[in-house]
Amino acid sequence: MAGWERLQEMMAFELMQRREEGCNVAGFQEKLALAGKDETKLMQFYHEIMQLPVAEDFPYHEPTAWDEIRSLRPEGPRKLKAVWSEAEWRNKFYGAWLGRSVGCALGKPLEYWDYLYGKDGRPGWENVELWFRGADAWPIKGYTPGYSRAAEQYGLGLSEWSHVSTSDKIKYMESDDDLRYTILGLLLLEEKGLDFDSWDVGKLWHSRLTYSQVCTAETQAYMNFAQETSHLKGDKPEDWELRQERVRMYLNPYREWIGAAIRVDGLAYGVAGNPELAAELAYRDASFSHVKNGIYAAMFNAAMIAAAFAEQDNEKLLEIGLSEIPKTSRLAADVIKGIEIAHQAKSERELVSRIWDEFSHYDPVHSNNNAALVAASLIYGGNDFEKAVVTSVYGGMDTDCNGATVGSIMGAKLGADQLPSSWTEPLNDTLYADLIGFDPVSISSLAERSYQVFLKLRQKV
Repeated sequence: MAGWERLQEMMAFELMQRREEGCNVAGFQEKLALAGKDETKLMQFYHEIMQLPVAEDFPYHEPTAWDEIRSLRPEGPRKLKAVWSEAEWRNKFYGAWLGRSVGCALGKPLEYWDYLYGKDGRPGWENVELWFRGADAWPIKGYTPGYSRAAEQYGLGLSEWSHVSTSDKIKYMESDDDLRYTILGLLLLEEKGLDFDSWDVGKLWHSRLTYSQVCTAETQAYMNFAQETSHLKGDKPEDWELRQERVRMYLNPYREWIGAAIRVDGLAYGVAGNPELAAELAYRDASFSHVKNGIYAAMFNAAMIAAAFAEQDNEKLLEIGLSEIPKTSRLAADVIKGIEIAHQAKSERELVSRIWDEFSHYDPVHSNNNAALVAASLIYGGNDFEKAVVTSVYGGMDTDCNGATVGSIMGAKLGADQLPSSWTEPLNDTLYADLIGFDPVSISSLAERSYQVFLKLRQKV
């Protein structure tokens, strides 16, 4: 079985992926068409395209190996000094968890084809605007309306994966992978401390997540990992490095998509103020299922989140994030472009329009385009939590992931008591994570657990 998608669709994504990685794929579109739905021919296509080298004139250098990544980082502050009282620290941890929940809840109903890919020639961001306008809720000042005249006028809809996150129903943060992975990061640090690697990530997933709870790259890695371990004798094999490459690469055209970038918050909270270590922990997690820019996006986010507990300036947070990834990567170039667009944009509408147009060559669930939107939203939002989060969701693409990441950063920076009550109160401090022991759980208790992990780990670094 192919996994997340049917094999034919996966090969189309692999063709796109190899082109983006810098391979010369001339003639392969025709080969894919000739393969049709024949699985034998599709696998022949797959093995052939995976042998392609990166072209010598490809302008980027994008390693996956840890030492090579570190050697290509620009200078940056690797650890920040933060002197907060116990109450201030707790406020920041609660703010991070709350902010992540708010941003995810706003974007969750909009994680739908109409806003991911656009519709009828309209970009996704324009459909977001049409939905809110059709509900007399524009500009965005609250959660996504459950009904809009745009449904009849433009055929727009909302995600079937969202059940209670619309403004008319919201009473808590409903189950979502953006929060499940945050909890798993917390559990990993509680159980393993700093002594874990990608093998431990795989074992944690198999013990805590069902197959239906993983998507895209995570689906493929989840399946592949099942071939490399067993329930009865699940110790890490000596050749894990070789096996790891199969886990993250085999039939995984999503290996540079956004999945790893949304998994890092719980890890970054545990090492608040230490962006270099946060990026390293993110690498260990991301390298289970991703390569290259998929890993860099996780490191970039983790560094910014950890730094947000100490640094108040969004521009500096972005510089810190960039300082932990290869300056020779597409992600670095794309984030810098997103920052430039934000500085030049004269309106929120111009910002999201230009981001959409600039990065339309990526799949809407790719790491790079969404990271550029996150960066632009942080610049444009400044110290305004609502402005930053709303901009990240208004831009379309992966709305809940971007809202959650920006919310996490802004929440850690500002603290829970500075977040607008109009956004936080509807959640009633409650999260249904669809994980044993966390269904439901108070958001504040998760923040306290992260704080306790932070206190424990702070003594070791």
